[in-house]
Order: sequence, then structure tokens, then C-alpha cells
Amino acid sequence: MMGSADIKETGYLDGQILIAMPSMEDQRFSRALIYVCAHSAEGAMGIIINQLAPQMSFGELLVQLDVIPKAEQIQLPPLAKRMRVHHGGPVESGRGFVLHSSDYFIENATLPIDRQVSLTTTLEVLKAIAEGRGPENAILALGYAGWAPGQLENEIQWNGWLNCPADPSLLFDPDLDSKYDRAMRSLGIEIGLLSRDAGHA
Repeated sequence: MMGSADIKETGYLDGQILIAMPSMEDQRFSRALIYVCAHSAEGAMGIIINQLAPQMSFGELLVQLDVIPKAEQIQLPPLAKRMRVHHGGPVESGRGFVLHSSDYFIENATLPIDRQVSLTTTLEVLKAIAEGRGPENAILALGYAGWAPGQLENEIQWNGWLNCPADPSLLFDPDLDSKYDRAMRSLGIEIGLLSRDAGHA
């Protein structure tokens, strides 16, 4: 299988990016890139990194969650001004997840995924970003994608997904429209040349 050279010796994909194949039938994941936060015999969990949540700015979300007063929206530091609210997946879509560079850590709240990327789900990371003392790079997503035990492995076997290394320049790039094609190209695949029915007899 293409892209499998970087899978850990355990065979699990945490810390990798899943790339939806053009043949993906579930429209929620059409052209989706999913950063895998956890993958084990118990199942898998990941965050879609190239879809925006509809009609919500990061500043508005900070106000809605009482992280900052409305008047402070215009004074946010550069990372907070650049950040947009992503649609992380169909599960728990009201819950926030922050994928971020590993230069930021909260004891008992931050889960290091690999040397470069961590996950934090508490409001404290949003406060830190709003005050300019947070991570260098971050993505805020509402919701996540989840798989039951063995489900992701079955979807990969049936050509639902490819995987590639989670290069931070791809993971945190704000240019969402180019991410999918760039991820495919990282595997040597030109998307225009790939049949929608790849692998099906």
C-alpha cells in the first residue's frame, strides 16, 4: 500500500495524515485530510485539517466561550488573528480540539502525539493563544472523526484511505484549498491521473 513506509512498527497510524481516496463514498470525508491523534486496538480518532466550520470566526468563538470580552477581538495577537475554526469531524461537533506545535504544554491536559505535534482540549490553550503566550502553530477544530476497533484498518484495506507523514508545514498551513493535492503529491500521486475506481476489479 502506498504511504505505508512510515507506519510505526506497531502498524498504527497515530501521528500520520489520512488522505481520503477519490473513491470515498462518505461525502463527509470527500477530499478530507485527517490527522490521526490516536490509533490502537481500541479504535482510532483524528481531526480533519482541511475543512472549515461554517460561519464562525476564531475571535467570535473566543467571545462565545468567555475567553475574551467582545471588545478585545480586534487586539488579538498574530496567531489568533490568523486562526480559523475548522470542522474536525462529525463526532462531538460542539467540542473543541486544538492541534498544536509541541512548544506548548499543559500538565495533565496536553497529549503529545509525536515530537512535533500535541493535542489539548481545555480552554486554557485558547486563553494562551488569545494572550500571545500559546504555541507557535495551532489548529482549532470542532468535533473529530472516530473509528471503532478494526474499522479504520478495514477502510484502508478497501482503498478508502492513503496515509502520509504529518509534515508540520502541511498540517498547519492555512491554505486549506491546496492541502489535499499537496498531500497526494507527497506520495508521488497526481490527483488528475488517479482513477476514482482505483483498486476495484
